[in-house]
Amino acid sequence: MSTTDAPPVVKPQVLEFFAGIGLARIGLEQAGFQVAWSNDYEPDKQALYQGHFRDGDEHTFVLGDIGAVAGSDLPQDASLAWASSPCTDLSLAGGRAGLAGRESSAFWQFARLLDELGARRPEVVVLENVVGLATSHGGADLTAAVRAFNGLGYSVDVLFLDARRFVPQSRPRLFLVGAQHPPADGAVPCPELRPDWLQRPFEDPTLVTHQAGLPPLPPLRSTGLTALLEDVPRSDARWWDAERTQAFLGSLSPVQAARVRDLRGAPGVQRRTAYRRTRHGVAVWEVRADDIAGCLRTARGGSSKQAVVEIAGGGVRVRWMTPREYARLMGAGDYDLSGARTNQALYGFGDAVATPVVAWLATHYLRPLVSRSMRTVAADRSSPRLAPVRS
Repeated sequence: MSTTDAPPVVKPQVLEFFAGIGLARIGLEQAGFQVAWSNDYEPDKQALYQGHFRDGDEHTFVLGDIGAVAGSDLPQDASLAWASSPCTDLSLAGGRAGLAGRESSAFWQFARLLDELGARRPEVVVLENVVGLATSHGGADLTAAVRAFNGLGYSVDVLFLDARRFVPQSRPRLFLVGAQHPPADGAVPCPELRPDWLQRPFEDPTLVTHQAGLPPLPPLRSTGLTALLEDVPRSDARWWDAERTQAFLGSLSPVQAARVRDLRGAPGVQRRTAYRRTRHGVAVWEVRADDIAGCLRTARGGSSKQAVVEIAGGGVRVRWMTPREYARLMGAGDYDLSGARTNQALYGFGDAVATPVVAWLATHYLRPLVSRSMRTVAADRSSPRLAPVRS
């Protein structure tokens, strides 16, 4: 058979829940998946998503509440379901209502749809969320999520990954990987992926879990921010005026002021990120000591946004971080931002998962797991799936 007669490569299909602006999709497709169906409830995110991907008929984006979606509405031949479910009620910034909260309870709608798919549910599922899921309600919410996947026939692995291993941004996240045909246990202990504080699900005999062997992670980064920042001219109006800059400097604690003073004495141009905190009821600015960004957040008020501090020749300039810088720090530097409003873009990127983290997980874990599962099913169609665990 000639190469021109070779059959086309069939890529595993993905259902993308809580899709946001599609950063998970970028990482998944870098690993050889094809996202066939996506859902989100925010029109601004949908506009960014569709403006970037410009899909044809091969992709469906459903705008609206996931609670209005039925299992019969979904493609029936997907191999992977990815869910970056709302983290508002699990994060420190939220009310810590957990999976029962108004937004984070959307997880249960995701589980409902998997249940409605029945025997056609994907072989592999992923839930991505903030690390607060591990401690929410004393760990009960994480246990409930694992148990819900068990009830649908999935063994679950729980992983901790920080985007700082791939980009100069501190962004820790949890990933629950559910598999109907999990790999055999025996993974080499990896405290970076499964630290001591994440052992509770694996030690609970009432849960069905596994641990996949994965390659070593890249080291945590402490530099790289400066290289990603835009070159904003001194005359640009985005730099804060003298009065606002002085107010910024005046809000610094003695420790923070000393940090800036040391940077002013350093040679060349120094750049750092800064963010506002409330200390003893007073809003103050804090400047990072290293050349990375803090965790990007949604632009819901000024305290959620990060500023760029540039120090050169003893002088200090400050401005807000730009949408393009957010995109670069999320590993999606070439994302199409044409026509996007500033806060629309900041919100979209601040509420997303970093692309290279998804690409690493998909390349080293999800794609091999899907391929292995497909071979298992093909070899023995009568092989029973993991017995559902019903409470």
